[in-house]
Amino acid sequence: MGALSERWASGAWLTRPFTTFVAIIMMVGTVVALGFLFASANGTLDRLNRPLGTDFSSFWTAGRMALEGHAALAYDWASHWERQKQTHGIDMFFPWSYPPFFLLIAAAFAALPYVPALVVWQTASLIAALSAFRAILTQPLALLFAFGFPGVLICLGHGQTGFLTAALLAGAILALPRSEVFAGLLVGLLAYKPQFGLLIPFVLATGGYWRAIGTATATVVATFVVTLALWGWPVWQAFLESLPVTQKLVFETGNTGFEKFQSIFAWVGLWGGPLRLAYALQGIVALGALAGCLWIWRSPAAHRLKGAALLTGVLLSSPYVLDYDLIVFGMALALFVAHGMERGFHPWEKTFVALGWCAPVVGREFTRLSYIPLGFLTLVAIFALIILRVRAEQSADVASAPWLRPSGMAAS
Repeated sequence: MGALSERWASGAWLTRPFTTFVAIIMMVGTVVALGFLFASANGTLDRLNRPLGTDFSSFWTAGRMALEGHAALAYDWASHWERQKQTHGIDMFFPWSYPPFFLLIAAAFAALPYVPALVVWQTASLIAALSAFRAILTQPLALLFAFGFPGVLICLGHGQTGFLTAALLAGAILALPRSEVFAGLLVGLLAYKPQFGLLIPFVLATGGYWRAIGTATATVVATFVVTLALWGWPVWQAFLESLPVTQKLVFETGNTGFEKFQSIFAWVGLWGGPLRLAYALQGIVALGALAGCLWIWRSPAAHRLKGAALLTGVLLSSPYVLDYDLIVFGMALALFVAHGMERGFHPWEKTFVALGWCAPVVGREFTRLSYIPLGFLTLVAIFALIILRVRAEQSADVASAPWLRPSGMAAS
């Protein structure tokens, strides 16, 4: 192996000065980009004449409609669009497609004027995500890499839910060994993202975490009862009736932009393939992710690796995952790195993790230009890396798998 290949395989090229410099550049870029949007804002609009936080416009509008006693109308696209035009003064629509669970959060923030609500929402959810990340990696520079993660800029720019989703999922995984009840509570609160719940019940059942399952179920039921008490059944009826429109216009036709999605479903759509093929391949990927997660969670693998597999598998299993959801992937990378720092890294792991960390910064544009879904392929690569690490950890004779031998370990 040449010297260059050896440096890439061992990860020696990832020196502390270099990685710190890259993280600082990304962090500064995030701050400058957001500062530019806010400094040049005109009321609720940014320099590009879009609502600040773009997607947050739908959250705030739905929340405001709920506060005014018109929660069900939040799911009527014409009514929602009209209210957005009244708020921003432009003819640009950001649809509301979340279940009524999330209306509880949206309504709370909509009690504030638009711009302060956006700032408080993103600050609070970012702090929650950084707190979870800090619990995974306690090293002094860890938060630098967390805030510099390219997915942060995407999530902040869209005013989206990525931070909250990542905080709940990572928090549940971290809490699970110590308090199943608290972990189940966090999982239950994730009901506003039902597309991310496919694998979780099976994984928890495999691990025998029945109290977590019970608490999660009770949390969902309690939240459902609260929404009924506040807005009655009509809000749920409106949500259910809106699903076919959302599925077709936002998801299946690619109006949102297939390059923003991180699934094999979107890959088929990007190439103009038929819907049946897209759903079939998505089903195969989801089953593969489920099988991999169940195998890992049945094994004596370290809890960090189990968590990394579940977080990555959750993203792979859903056809509806966008690039701002990759904050969850950042948590998976952190869990993987934490285990590697404790047990040592195998060849190529550092390099693949570093490339995975960088993927969001170029993923959307790369996919748009090349028709190759970089984000999805990155998720697959890291999921495979986790499985290989678990296999290597279980092997009684590491020397029988020299390509997985930790860097610097000689064959016996």
